[in-house]
Amino acid sequence: MEKFIPGTENDLLLYTLIAVFAPLLAAIINFCLPANRKHAGWVSTGAVLTSAAMAAILFIHIWENKTFHVQQLWFGIGDTKVFAGIWLNNLSVMMLGLVSLIALPVHIYSIAYMHHDARFNRYFTYLSFFCFSMLALVVVDSLILFYAFWELVGFSSYLLIGFWFTREAAVQANKKAFIMNRIGDVGLLAAIIILFSHFHTFDMVALFGEDGLVANAAIFNHLWIAPNSNLPVAWHYVVYAGIFLAVAAKSAQFPLHSWLPDAMEGPTSVSALIHAATMVAAGVFLLGRVYPLFTAEELDAFAIIGCFTAFMAATIALTQNDLKRILAYSTISQLGFMVMAMGVGAYQSSLFHLVTHAFFKCLLFLAAGVVIHEMQHIKEENKLDINPQSILYMGGLSGKLPVTCIAAIIGAMALIGLPGTSGYLSKDSILIQAFEWSDSKGAYFKLVPITALITALLTAFYVTRLIAKVFFGDFKLSLVNPNLKFHISDGGWNYVLPLIALALCSLFPLFSSNWLQYEDSWLFEGLGKIGYADTESVYHSLIPGVLTASSLVVIATAFFLYIRSKASAHSGPLFRVSYNEWYVDKDYNKFVVQGVLLLSNALYWFDRNIIDGIINLFSSITKALAALSAWADRYIVDGVIYLLTVLVRRTGNFVRMFQVGRVQYYLYSMLAAVLILFILKSMI
Repeated sequence: MEKFIPGTENDLLLYTLIAVFAPLLAAIINFCLPANRKHAGWVSTGAVLTSAAMAAILFIHIWENKTFHVQQLWFGIGDTKVFAGIWLNNLSVMMLGLVSLIALPVHIYSIAYMHHDARFNRYFTYLSFFCFSMLALVVVDSLILFYAFWELVGFSSYLLIGFWFTREAAVQANKKAFIMNRIGDVGLLAAIIILFSHFHTFDMVALFGEDGLVANAAIFNHLWIAPNSNLPVAWHYVVYAGIFLAVAAKSAQFPLHSWLPDAMEGPTSVSALIHAATMVAAGVFLLGRVYPLFTAEELDAFAIIGCFTAFMAATIALTQNDLKRILAYSTISQLGFMVMAMGVGAYQSSLFHLVTHAFFKCLLFLAAGVVIHEMQHIKEENKLDINPQSILYMGGLSGKLPVTCIAAIIGAMALIGLPGTSGYLSKDSILIQAFEWSDSKGAYFKLVPITALITALLTAFYVTRLIAKVFFGDFKLSLVNPNLKFHISDGGWNYVLPLIALALCSLFPLFSSNWLQYEDSWLFEGLGKIGYADTESVYHSLIPGVLTASSLVVIATAFFLYIRSKASAHSGPLFRVSYNEWYVDKDYNKFVVQGVLLLSNALYWFDRNIIDGIINLFSSITKALAALSAWADRYIVDGVIYLLTVLVRRTGNFVRMFQVGRVQYYLYSMLAAVLILFILKSMI
């Protein structure tokens, strides 16, 4: 199954390989460089710039054009032949461009942000390897290769999250991320094995492409019927469960979401890349790749879980005080919107929001990095014992960090979804289609879009709280330390340029000429009409108006509470649930971790006392038998042998007495023998 664009296939293949392998080459070069060579950053930046250029060329050739698919035989086992190749369509070139475009400002930013770090080379080695893994993931055409790069994305994120491995919190965070993602990986592996056993191929184009094997399969009479085989329908549900676990782990959906806030222990630039367009986006990308697999009921489950995750994460973000942790829960919430969109059939809206979210979330994280960086300087200069990431110590930084403030406000507006931003287009498209979906489902399903609408308003509140506490009001440290000395600024061009570029990309012109209609977006149109009813409804005018007006009221209320009235935290039950992150981690520690430890201790006791006891018993019996055998060998066997030896020796000595060499003695002996025989015969 090969599809080519005539006359360009070789060029497209070359461009793809360069885009994917340029970061890998940079990682190898940086790995081989002597320690603390600062040009490692430019090596990685040049590589990702090359990837971005190649991705742009591929985008121009592929977007809304023919699919490019090329493969060759990789290996064979018996009659099974496994192919490896490249699959480029609208989805893959979109992701290829997104990953490289987001990675580029992160690399430029990182050169300044990590400049004084002792492991500068190692950081860019890991970062380049991370980009290589993600770029390869989005273009491969084989489930085997997809799984391999899926694992490499997880492994490289493990390295980056725990980059500051001298910190215990970072070590615990990367272990937590690694373990929780392994749960999802087991699910994905199980799904791949079942798909292969049913369809007899790992080729993703043959499985999930237009008119592919999965699309032609059907569920009938409790059977999952494929063109060449049948399986009980239970196996289809196992595949769905496996993919759900993979998506929940990678894209931080309930109940496997709690690793992502802890992943903030890595450098802020890493957080920007992970949260924007790489690791957490892989789960949503997987849904987009295998979308034809799911039934209507399975998509409904995705809609419900995504909606709940979005709401839960938004309520938690309301009360958090760690700047990066607030943004982390915001990411979980927005990923919930994307998964919900997939569930309600808004395939293109989900991917549209994936792209817009990548730009404004990366912008917010990089802006947060500038703030934290400057707060760290204040801490070190004044020898303070504070957490530089806590918004409780911030405030009034708009005058000191004007570019960062403006960039953060633009990112916040896009995250809230205010008109004029890209977030307005993508988030409204999800909410509108969610309401349209619920109309055909029944009354109870109305809870999904209504909850999503409430979540959008909660987003407006916690984002306004963040902006207000960081950039407006009084600088809290100055209030408690009147003699505080500090000299802070937006930093050099390495900081400012990425912020400006990402801020511009968070506005509507990059995606649409019409700032009010998401249907006019070139990106939305290019992603096709999968699962989308192209009809106008009252929601198209009602939802944007209601949401915008309500968001403005919420923004004004939050700004008044945290700036004008200087509201303090409450201590009611709802506040405690939110502040303690719905007690999810505590419940995991109580029921899962403690349960595993209890089981481990029980198994350890059983191994130590029962298994080892049995082994020690057999050991003692064996030792006793060996001792008995040694005694018998020494005193019985050796004794008998010694006795025989003595008898033989004495018999020999006795016989030797007759061997004196004199004939007369032999004659006397013979005469004595004859006489003895004669006497014995006479007596008998």
